[in-house]
Amino acid sequence: MPLTMNREVFVTCAVTGSGATQDRSPHVPRSPQQIADSAIAAAKAGAAVVHCHVRDPETGKPSRDLALYREVTERIRDSDTDVVLNLTAGMGGDIVFGDVENPFPTREGTDMVGASERVTHIAECLPEICTLDCGTMNFAEADYVMTNTPGMLTAMGGMMTKLGVKPEIEAFDTGHLWYAKQLVADGVLDSPALVQLCMGVPWGAPDDLNTFMAMVNNVPDDWTFSGFGLGRNQMAYVAASVLAGGNVRVGLEDNLWLDKGVLAENWQLVERARNIIENMGARVIGPEDVRKKLGLTKQAPK
Repeated sequence: MPLTMNREVFVTCAVTGSGATQDRSPHVPRSPQQIADSAIAAAKAGAAVVHCHVRDPETGKPSRDLALYREVTERIRDSDTDVVLNLTAGMGGDIVFGDVENPFPTREGTDMVGASERVTHIAECLPEICTLDCGTMNFAEADYVMTNTPGMLTAMGGMMTKLGVKPEIEAFDTGHLWYAKQLVADGVLDSPALVQLCMGVPWGAPDDLNTFMAMVNNVPDDWTFSGFGLGRNQMAYVAASVLAGGNVRVGLEDNLWLDKGVLAENWQLVERARNIIENMGARVIGPEDVRKKLGLTKQAPK
């Protein structure tokens, strides 16, 4: 398949994530104010979309606390900086098994709740976009499984569509794209859909270009996609995704470093991505253009 470079690119900044990075860099935001301030700074640097998780302000551990989500979204919306808000809906599907001879009971870190509870903060905060992790996979640690069954995805995807919030399909491997297309065929998700190609997350799709292009070639032509790679390959995937016809995601969720030995802030990663995109001859578009491109509905929260 010949490459068709994207000339109108939007940047998503994944602000903090839910990984155990809070003690590895002082720049990983924890409190709602820190997360909102980091998101706003990223928007000012050129991110049209900010993808937000929340964390316990004291420990930095990932959280599903509705009050924290409300505070983050209110702070971003009350700022004088326009940006498309994208909230995670990936929490609440984590199983950490016991040892290989005694997998049950599960261990600390297991967080399994129903579909409605996983989407509660989406219904309350009404972001323009929320994520939908479109599959189950072994996830990095030896006994941690990210679980998203077909039934769960059908229920959550239907709730998101009914709320008027655009699901961003998180595809960690080719099978996730396969099921995403089924969700569209079944009428659970609207078409054209929005996809994030997640490269290099153990043990999903490895971050080599052959696998990346296999992912790209499985995205329907009328869908919109972004791509990212973890760690040292984050900026390489800025160029690769644009060249392959997609958009870009950077941020501290995926990479802590600006240069060797230099810890990054979110706005610096966005600024560097913007420079790469513009030096390739493309234009970085803002939130209003993204809303038109994706058909987003800017809603007032309850």
